[in-house]
This record gives sequence, C-alpha cells and structure tokens, in this order.
Amino acid sequence: MTTRKLEQFNRLLDIMDELRVKCPWDKEQTLESLRHLTIEETYELGDAILKGDMPELKKELGDLLLHIVFYAKIADEQNAFDIADVIESLCEKLIFRHPHVFGDVNVENATEVTQNWEALKLKEKDRKKRVLEGVPDSLPAMVKAIRIQDKARGVGFDWEENEQVWDKVKEEFAEFEAEVKSGNVKDMEKEFGDMLFSLVNAARLYKIDPDAALERTNLKFIKRFNYLEEQTLVKGRSLHDMSLAEMDLIWEEAKKFDK
Repeated sequence: MTTRKLEQFNRLLDIMDELRVKCPWDKEQTLESLRHLTIEETYELGDAILKGDMPELKKELGDLLLHIVFYAKIADEQNAFDIADVIESLCEKLIFRHPHVFGDVNVENATEVTQNWEALKLKEKDRKKRVLEGVPDSLPAMVKAIRIQDKARGVGFDWEENEQVWDKVKEEFAEFEAEVKSGNVKDMEKEFGDMLFSLVNAARLYKIDPDAALERTNLKFIKRFNYLEEQTLVKGRSLHDMSLAEMDLIWEEAKKFDK
C-alpha cells in the first residue's frame, strides 16, 4: 500500500475518534441507529453503479467506508473488536477462500472458483453446516432469490444446460395462467412467485443481474413517462383528460428519443 493510502486511512480513523468525542450527533450513535442509514447508503452506491457515475461512485464509497469505520469504532469502545481486527479477519478469510491463488489448488474457470468458495465457507470454524443459512433474512426478495440460487449452484445444484431453464419458465407461466383463470388470488400470488423465481434463475444463467435489469427498466419508464407528462402540459392538457390512444402516440415519440 502506498504511503498516501496509509496516510489517508489513518486520517479517517483520527477524524472518527475526534467525532465520537466532540460531535453531539456522532456521540449518540449506536450500532442499531446506524443500521438503516447503512442500508440507505448501500442503495445509493448501487444507484451510482447503475448510472455509471464515477464521481458519485467515489462519494458513495466514501460514505459506506465511513459507516464501516463507525461500526468498528463503536465496537472498539465496547471492547469487542477494532478496525484492525476487522481487516485482519477479512485478510485471513480471503486467503482461506482463495487456495487457487495462495495455495496449491488448481481451477479452470470462475465457476470452479465459486464452487470452491461455497464449499470452503461451510468448512470455516463456527459456521453452520447448511448451504442456505448464510442468506440474510432481511435481504430484498429479488436479491435474496439471486443469492439462494448462487449458493445452490455453488454445491452443484443447477441446470446442466442453460437452455433447460426455459422449460421451467414455461411450466411456471402455464401454472400461473391457470390460476388466473381460476380467480383465486392467493394461489395466483403463489404461482406468480414461482414464475418470477424461475425468471431470476434464467437471468442468473445468462449472467444478467435481474435487480439491475429491472431498475434500468424502471428508469427508462420514468424517463418516458416524464416526457409524456411534459408534452401533455405543453399542449395545455391533463393526462386525466386524455384517451389511452392519445397517450400512446406521445409514448411512441418518447421511445424514439431513447433510441
């Protein structure tokens, strides 16, 4: 690590020490009070990544690093651990889980690395011996589905060929369609969940991040809908007074601008 990197990291730690002593707000914070703020910062980091905004990415990484240092400082005050323990633990874990880099294990590709990673996690001291127990309960459903499927894949429970997943998608879609015809909302929800889970599986197999893909579609829809609304206002009209056909005409204009 360069001298500048060490200097700036030490500077951050010194600033954190001073804030805990002199700032009324920082003095009051606890592990629990910071939790929701950390989640918010993580989502803001995700937004910066999706937008490809490097200046904003740098800022959000800094905000997240602040939270890591903050948690470690509070833990240090409680004589639980400090930032050095956090870093040391991380270094040891990375070395243990990369025997193909720091040991004599040979791997052919990233898939084998992932499989070894999941197997090694189950062997670590004090870890529970269940593949899916490492998936946090509080993860958003979409992200949780991705992690569940990744972990199952890590122990070999996966499709042999990517194309096989489409039969499952079609099967789940047909089951959902049947429940729609029955009109039972509870069963419709169940089958919709199964259908969505299979689509997430398909996205994973084709190396698509379904959460990122959906968010890009969200942003695209917002952009087009804002155009629709703006053009309506320019014409001195209200969306409430327009027919769907009239709105569709402006919507098609918005799509052309996207291209």
